[in-house]
Amino acid sequence: MEHFVVSARKYRPQSFKDVVGQQAITNTLLNAIENNHLAQALLFTGPRGVGKTTCARILAKMINSDGTETEDEDFAFNIFELDAASNNSVDDIRSLTDQVRIPPQVGKYKVYIIDEVHMLSQAAFNAFLKTLEEPPKHCIFILATTEKHKIIPTILSRCQIFDFKRITVKDAKNYLKYIAEEQGINAEDDALHIIAQKADGAMRDALSIFDRVVSFSGKELTREAVTENLNVLDYETYFKSTDFILENKIPELLIQFNKTLSKGFDGHHFIAGLASHFRDLLVCQNEKTIELLEVGDDTKTKYLEQSKKAPHAFLIKGIELANDCDLKYKSSKNQRLLVELCLMQLASITFDGEKKNSKHYIIPPSYFKAKGITPIPVEIPNPKVIVQDSEEKTIAQKTAMDNPITSKLPRPILDLKKDERTSGLSLKSIRAKKEHQIKQMEVVIDLEDLPEDDFTIEAFKETWDSYIKQLHKKGEKIMASILEMSDPSIRGTDILLEFPNDTLKIELERAQHPLMEYLRKTLKNYKLKLEINVNEEISRKYAFTAQEKYEKLKEKNPTIALLKKTFGLDL
Repeated sequence: MEHFVVSARKYRPQSFKDVVGQQAITNTLLNAIENNHLAQALLFTGPRGVGKTTCARILAKMINSDGTETEDEDFAFNIFELDAASNNSVDDIRSLTDQVRIPPQVGKYKVYIIDEVHMLSQAAFNAFLKTLEEPPKHCIFILATTEKHKIIPTILSRCQIFDFKRITVKDAKNYLKYIAEEQGINAEDDALHIIAQKADGAMRDALSIFDRVVSFSGKELTREAVTENLNVLDYETYFKSTDFILENKIPELLIQFNKTLSKGFDGHHFIAGLASHFRDLLVCQNEKTIELLEVGDDTKTKYLEQSKKAPHAFLIKGIELANDCDLKYKSSKNQRLLVELCLMQLASITFDGEKKNSKHYIIPPSYFKAKGITPIPVEIPNPKVIVQDSEEKTIAQKTAMDNPITSKLPRPILDLKKDERTSGLSLKSIRAKKEHQIKQMEVVIDLEDLPEDDFTIEAFKETWDSYIKQLHKKGEKIMASILEMSDPSIRGTDILLEFPNDTLKIELERAQHPLMEYLRKTLKNYKLKLEINVNEEISRKYAFTAQEKYEKLKEKNPTIALLKKTFGLDL
């Protein structure tokens, strides 16, 4: 049986041109070697599996090459690799500094590659400082680490730092495609793309996943085989879910979510992936942002097709709901119910391509479309009753009251202009309403079809008292008290009232509309008018202060004065 070598070792780059996704760093190192401008202490930092140790080995081999060596020459005697994770003591560093003094037996340079250098202890770092700052001419140090922030600043200041970046999905996929061709494997583009995404920027991880999937599926590497082996949610799951959401098929959507859970995926992973799917659909709707979509060509076509079905507003709302569910998932006690509620909300956003809670249409536009009718937006009319003469007034008022919408609205709403609307909870709105009612009472109503029956004084007073009793029942005690302060008198169709001050007059004027409406309807005479006057002489009849009340009582019963004097009473 032939010994199997994993792809990460078998296809390890042997030159800088083979290194994947680090073009800027490899070009810099090549130019430094050619121009003899290479620093004696280098620090390679970046995520795992991006080529730090590989570049260090290639660099060590290149600086010792003079063109006369054989192809398989690796200068093993000149390259020393030290794992700082297991050799992190002061003694290990002292042993290293002792070896540095000895010049190389073959080649020009001795290269020391110290991997995971951040694992060195504080004392080991301090012991390494002098050697790192002034190494011998024949010695070059290459430090590699995934956690640069754990290295002390005095070490960082003595090194030339190279930051390795994560390998992009596109670069990783292209390299996997090259390896698949080398091994004679027929791999689908989407399958390689999923592997590259799963690797999360690490080429070594991508090669390890590739070996695992090839062992599972053999020479035919399909998208279905990759998703099954890696236990990742396929694109098709989200495409189907989005179709169910757009078509408002809540039962089918919940059944599909249940199937997803039965495969071992949790709801958090599903809802987070759905939010990302909505984001990708949103990206596809603009030609400038399509390049942000990191998927295979076949999948990109599917995204473009579905993005045409999904409205922009729906995607924005969908991302908001899915992201909100994602944030609440960990703190929820019933996590499955939380995701199902989110899915039902998503499926309820649209209705035949239009919002269900449309403010512009009473009936969904889909109904009119099926009937071949163009829907007309509903607008509440806002007629203004303007009375110039009796004929014009009759036409204006009949138009307003015959309208099936405006006839059911209160009179103040009918007459308010659009720019005069105010909040119903503010003092300003209350004053505006009362002033408007007063203005309405100023309109001369002389329509021929309104009754003008005669009535007696007794019938008027009975109606007046009945209205005051209604105010008491409603709890409007203040207005009831104001009406009880003055006995009304009749002069033709004019109702005369006298009050001791302007405050009472203004209050009654503001509240006269319901009073006059009640009197006119009950007495069946729409010519009744209210005339309010101020008579300061009346104020003497009322006692407001304690002294005035005492004087009134004394007029009725003079012995009260004797009682006050005898017992020394105070007011």
